[in-house]
Amino acid sequence: MSTPDTRSGAGPAPTQRLNAKVVGISVAAAVGGFLFGFDTSVINGAVNALSDEFSLGAGLTGFAVSSALLGCAVGAWFAGALSNRFGRIPVMVIAAILFFISAVGSGLAFGVWDLIVWRVVGGLGVGAASVIAPAYIAEVAPAKFRGRLGSLQQLAIVLGIFTALLSNAIIANSAGGSSESFWFGVAAWRWMFMIEAVPAAAYGVMALFLPESPRYLIRKNEVDRASKVLYDFTGEPDVNLKIEQIRKTLEREEKESLRDLLGGRFGLKPIVWLGILLSLFQQLVGINVIFYYSTTLWQSVGFDESQALLTSTITSVMNIVATIIAILLVDKVGRRVMLLVGSAGMAASLGLMSLAFSFGEVAAGSDAITLPDPWSTVALISANAFVMFFGTTWGPLVWVLLGEIFPNQIRASALAVAAAAQWAANWAVSASFPTLSNIGLTFAYGLYAFFALLSLAFVYYWVPETKDRELEDMDTLELGRGRQSRQED
Repeated sequence: MSTPDTRSGAGPAPTQRLNAKVVGISVAAAVGGFLFGFDTSVINGAVNALSDEFSLGAGLTGFAVSSALLGCAVGAWFAGALSNRFGRIPVMVIAAILFFISAVGSGLAFGVWDLIVWRVVGGLGVGAASVIAPAYIAEVAPAKFRGRLGSLQQLAIVLGIFTALLSNAIIANSAGGSSESFWFGVAAWRWMFMIEAVPAAAYGVMALFLPESPRYLIRKNEVDRASKVLYDFTGEPDVNLKIEQIRKTLEREEKESLRDLLGGRFGLKPIVWLGILLSLFQQLVGINVIFYYSTTLWQSVGFDESQALLTSTITSVMNIVATIIAILLVDKVGRRVMLLVGSAGMAASLGLMSLAFSFGEVAAGSDAITLPDPWSTVALISANAFVMFFGTTWGPLVWVLLGEIFPNQIRASALAVAAAAQWAANWAVSASFPTLSNIGLTFAYGLYAFFALLSLAFVYYWVPETKDRELEDMDTLELGRGRQSRQED
């Protein structure tokens, strides 16, 4: 394939272009993120009905709700190895099949234990999607637009969360309650699960028509197919030069035995630790507490149940708006500055929430906490500010960075480890919140504020800027104060 000459003296260097094709395949890949958000949120509308249907105690109910997270960690852990062996597209198809099986199985569950099995199956799909979508988008996107396209993963996740909340509400309201009969005499809560089969099938079909990652194809020596993807989809101005660059990074890493993630310091290479810590901090600031326990939070500031549910939905919409803002800014402002602003904003808003709940009053004859004015207003504004700071920075940008910071040869495997750590942290934060809240909401939100401050220091000292940087140059990233992410360190 003939390409423009970019050597010195050959005229102005061509620029990368953003065409509809690369946007289209990035959107299609991000549908996995939509199912990721939908699957992790859909059970929330069915919790009470499940407890009644299967006569569950609080402990078993909690395990049924969180069981998908176990599958998420396992799915994320193995997705990297599978995608390196079979390609990015086959793993997307596998994830779609797992989502479909989970949706149907959960809807037809005859007992709590088989429901847990189906939820774990869905979790495997969520974990795989959380790895493969950001890796694939980063590998097909032009460097100039990679942040924007990579942020589509987070946008898809929050759209999935919102759609799950909306579909649950529509089904429950239409049936007169989640335990009531809906279509064909089947209980509404079962339809809440089964409706996910529709986007799961669509994801699987779309994945079959996506081009394979050019970097995976070059690893397999399928140069002609890689050239076509780089030229037709990525908009690469000099395909031959790009293929040579990719080959050199792969060959160099092979010669240096960099397929292994293990390193001499603390067991893993510094760049792998960077990805793990990004994942951990994204969860340790407590964002999922706002979404998993938001109804309880809003009731504590004086809202009744219906107002609390409405406010939770509004918060979900705010998260979508925040992600759109991030997409517009990430390739202009850069990753590092946005993360610093996000960490500072989250620390301040969480600190205010902690302060507000220190004025909480326990209602007579109840364990419920209520906040007097003006602290109820402070808590409400602070919680929404926290969502906006997270949604415009740490929510989408961590996925962008995880998709791009790792060298070509270890990208999928390193991303899998980082994503598995993220799911483990998600489970730990979600499972520990009831215990922390029993100690006191002031303590709980104060702890999350502390982690937000730690994330500020972490970004300042360690996180590099990757804006406009080619994936083939990621092996020379400088971590923090002049340290390089050389894989032999």
